[in-house]
Amino acid sequence: MKIKPDKKISLENYIDPAEDRYQKERIAHWNQVSQPKENPKRIGAFYQKLLKHYYRFLIPKGMRVLELGCGHGDLLSCLKPSFGVGVDFSREMLRRASEKHSELVFIQADVHEIELKEKFDVIIISDLVNDLWDVQCVFEKVRLLAHHRTRLILNFYNNLWRVPLKIANLLKLGANMLEQNWFSPHDILNLLRLSGFEAISYSPRILLPLRFPLMTKLANRYLVNFFPFSWLALTNFVTIRPMISISKSEKMGKKPSVSIIIPARNESGNIEEIFKRAPSLGSFTEFVFIEGHSSDNTYETIERIQEHFPEKNCKLMRQPGRGKGDAVRFGFEKAEGDILMILDADMTVPPEDLERFYMMLVSRRGEFINGVRLVYPMEEQAMRFFNMLGNKFFSLAFSWLLGQPIKDTLCGTKVLWKRDYELLARNREYFGNFDPFGDFDLLFGAAKLNLKIVELPIRYRSRSYGDTNIDRWRHGWMLIKMVIFAAKRLKFI
Repeated sequence: MKIKPDKKISLENYIDPAEDRYQKERIAHWNQVSQPKENPKRIGAFYQKLLKHYYRFLIPKGMRVLELGCGHGDLLSCLKPSFGVGVDFSREMLRRASEKHSELVFIQADVHEIELKEKFDVIIISDLVNDLWDVQCVFEKVRLLAHHRTRLILNFYNNLWRVPLKIANLLKLGANMLEQNWFSPHDILNLLRLSGFEAISYSPRILLPLRFPLMTKLANRYLVNFFPFSWLALTNFVTIRPMISISKSEKMGKKPSVSIIIPARNESGNIEEIFKRAPSLGSFTEFVFIEGHSSDNTYETIERIQEHFPEKNCKLMRQPGRGKGDAVRFGFEKAEGDILMILDADMTVPPEDLERFYMMLVSRRGEFINGVRLVYPMEEQAMRFFNMLGNKFFSLAFSWLLGQPIKDTLCGTKVLWKRDYELLARNREYFGNFDPFGDFDLLFGAAKLNLKIVELPIRYRSRSYGDTNIDRWRHGWMLIKMVIFAAKRLKFI
């Protein structure tokens, strides 16, 4: 005999009693600790100050920012967003946040159930995943609030601090928290992948969360970046981007335009081959030749040959300063395309390879495409032995500095969106005008903006005309100084 239920049971409306108790317990807890957290002399205040410092480093001013688990809103406010929204389930926390930060929008809600119509440039989850009932559920909710350029930045406690924080909690020394989730970095990265995200960079931070003269700076700025101290850091920062495939409508839409910047100094013998072989890409391609005060007739050669290729949209300018870096910056400033490419006029990177760079960028596999010469075997004389050793050393150094794998820093072919370059240029004052090559200015800027750097292997060719413009010993010493400079600005912060 079949038994028919009196009414339908909806799983949609089912509330897990254990989850319900868990959430209510935490709401009561954070309502209770809201007032003590206003004390600027409390033990945990210095830790919160350090968090603000690191988030300000990672996030430029003027972005649309959402913070989940915003508490009093102090972290969100210090980022100076153009539009800032804080979400928390604690009524007492948000009451105080609204009084302190009237320029921000605060929403009382459980982040497991958050539904907003807005999309954000940056989404922050600071010290929250350790306290959530279902981390994957929250990540999937966040995914709906992200556009393809959104950055999710989160930090979470190191598992090794479980016992010290528990002792501090028992002794009422500032770690005022309930039982936590304790995740390894692998756990978090796996949950992110399952939710449709991929990590860009990972950084252990804060070795000493208390203020001690000299020792605090040594520990938190320097030691935490080196093994084995990095294993002992209190918190782990991860910068993430959504994995968003291109929709059918986007594929059928208008293709982006392209500007190919070609710095040329003493390269007159290569100019005709560039005109013949450089591909037309996207909806429109312009070729921007920046001549660098050549001692041969490079400028005149470009003028003469471009007349034989009227189908090519060409610009020819003489750079105002000296060095390749100045030429690249000047060319980018004059470019009109949606995508900016660099092609060295020495033809050591075949112009035909630019199509691969274009496809990598428009397919969203990366946001800064960097050529790599050190994968395939090279033609004889393509790179001198000591140049190769130098490149390998600097690739290891800069991979560590940037937090992303960088095998070849000095390949001249680099590709990025113009909008990203404009943001990079607006933030250039952070590094200053330090780079005579142009490569590191772009790489450092891309890393500072949390762009996904993807390396594209190419076959590096030997020169068919002229000599290299690089003095390996003089420029090598400049690069060593640049590593030290970058360490101060990117790692030891």
